[in-house]
Amino acid sequence: MAGHSKFKNIMHRKGAQDAKRSKMFAKLSKEISVAAKLGAPEPDMNPRLRLAIQAAKAQSMPKDNIERAIKKSLSNDMENFEEIRYEGYAPGGVAIIVEAMTDNRNRTASEVRSTFSKRGGSMGETGAVSFMFDRVGQIEYPSSIGDEDAVMDAAIDAGASDVETTDEGHLIFTEPSDLHEVAKALEAQFGDAQGAGLIWKPQNTNQTDDETGEKIFNMIDALEDIDDVQTVYSNFEPTESLMEKLGA
Repeated sequence: MAGHSKFKNIMHRKGAQDAKRSKMFAKLSKEISVAAKLGAPEPDMNPRLRLAIQAAKAQSMPKDNIERAIKKSLSNDMENFEEIRYEGYAPGGVAIIVEAMTDNRNRTASEVRSTFSKRGGSMGETGAVSFMFDRVGQIEYPSSIGDEDAVMDAAIDAGASDVETTDEGHLIFTEPSDLHEVAKALEAQFGDAQGAGLIWKPQNTNQTDDETGEKIFNMIDALEDIDDVQTVYSNFEPTESLMEKLGA
């Protein structure tokens, strides 16, 4: 669940393993439960829940899992989760933002700090690197929905602020407050998105040598493996040779 980039594609390939998939479903379920608990349990009345369900569907999460997660939000036994952001640096000076959802702040902070340290990074204070990112809404669609001009026109009409088109698909960006309405308008025209949510988008990317790049890859992988961590973002841009080496 790393931020969208070539690096994300590597992570998704690696994440195809059963254990990784199970962990991803657990994190998606947590977001659905929290979204439903904080708002209404009906997606049409709860933008955050609607986006959480959309993200789960994009990862082929079974309908039964989604329904169980919503029902869990209605239970008195559900934990009270706190959303926390951690920031720091990976090897090579690459900026890292970690978003976590936890019922034990001390446990999560300890695990995140230990991972930064063991993987050659350093954890900083809140705000240490987030100034290098923009907080935006992001909606993902496959290239099959239309060419760049058609998607750009539809996105701008819907209220989007920018569109990036590559061979892999279309990334549509919005102001955070506009995400739900833009996603809804595009869904009416193009169908369900592959993903939609608030992200940290790097203002500039950082490319390193391949040896350092592997260390960064392993560090982000280890951070994502922490149960309380929901998403990891970085401004890392892997080289083509590293992507080939990692099988991307």
